[in-house]
Amino acid sequence: MDSSTSEKVVSALETFRIELPSWGFANTGTRFGKFIQTAAATTTEEKFSDAGQVHLLTGVCPTVALHVLWDCPQGVESTHEIKQFAARYSVAPGAINPNLFQDQEYKYGSFGNPDAVVRSRAMQHTLDSIEIGKRLNSRDISFWFADGSNYPGTANIRQRKQWFVDGLKEAHRSLSADQRMLVEYKPFEPAFYHTDIADWGMALLLSRAAGSQAKVLVDTGHHYAAQNIEQIVAWLLSENMLGGFHFNDRRYADDDLTLGSIDPYQVFRIFHEIHFFERETGQHPDVAYMVDQSHNLKGKIEAMIQTVTMAQQLFVKAALVDAEKLVVLQKKCDLVAAESLLQDAFATDVRPAIQEWRESKGLPKDPMVAFRESGYLERITKDRAAKNAKSVTSYA
Repeated sequence: MDSSTSEKVVSALETFRIELPSWGFANTGTRFGKFIQTAAATTTEEKFSDAGQVHLLTGVCPTVALHVLWDCPQGVESTHEIKQFAARYSVAPGAINPNLFQDQEYKYGSFGNPDAVVRSRAMQHTLDSIEIGKRLNSRDISFWFADGSNYPGTANIRQRKQWFVDGLKEAHRSLSADQRMLVEYKPFEPAFYHTDIADWGMALLLSRAAGSQAKVLVDTGHHYAAQNIEQIVAWLLSENMLGGFHFNDRRYADDDLTLGSIDPYQVFRIFHEIHFFERETGQHPDVAYMVDQSHNLKGKIEAMIQTVTMAQQLFVKAALVDAEKLVVLQKKCDLVAAESLLQDAFATDVRPAIQEWRESKGLPKDPMVAFRESGYLERITKDRAAKNAKSVTSYA
């Protein structure tokens, strides 16, 4: 690897940070149930401890996203304790995620519920979540809505759209000057006939209606098979509306698999569009990179380390594409040479350069090996096994 390439690698590594999800360290499951892991985090403090361990080994995960009902059970009163956890484990609170899908009252929706009482309750939870963000100095409030319907004729789609406009506008008015609202979309599940925010265009229109501090959040799992996600990213960049990502991988739809486990080239292409936009325009969009995965079978911390190290590799590979040369080739319609620029960058083995960068930062050369040798997993397994055993649920 020549000096110019090495400089690109180091430059990319110095700027790349990715946020960890608190829920990624806890027991998770499918609609059929949970597969309990003896080392899974059972408290918010344990989630911070595990996130701190990943950051300690990788050096690029300084924040942890929080889910309000799961991590702030006392609402705003929980923030004092969370600040203590953050200081203790050296990871700061990240994006705040309101929970507008779990409670029984949300059976027919939250912001889109035909019952004004339920809509009001959803709004109060949203305002409480924004206040939690203010107290924790968290910039982003990330919204995902399960709202929709399963059968034709059972919901007034246009009316629900207006309720969402009204609700998001009200939420936006409560943001502080340095906070952002990120609006996520999903084509289906749990709503299978219509979902109120089903694609990036709907999220874009609602974000613009909400206000200038609202952007679109792209979850890489929330797309139909074979959809061109990098084109969506390119369009959102051109509209200055890309706010962030929830990274995971999928074979079908929202599989929540570890990043790059199925299609690493797709993630590379997404990162390429961001690098290409920056180099061609000179602009540096404020994009939040976050992980959103459900590790039912893989060990929680090991799966997170896998994703973080894979994200580093793909981000660096994408930074190696010669943007100036690519522009020339695109104008000449030299299809083979232009495509080869991407393929060559993707084929570059950047792992030795990343290992050198880690060593220069006093980080383990191989985070996974360091974790397995640390004894941390054995300790938390011993500490948490009994608590996790009580979480086992039987299904008839």
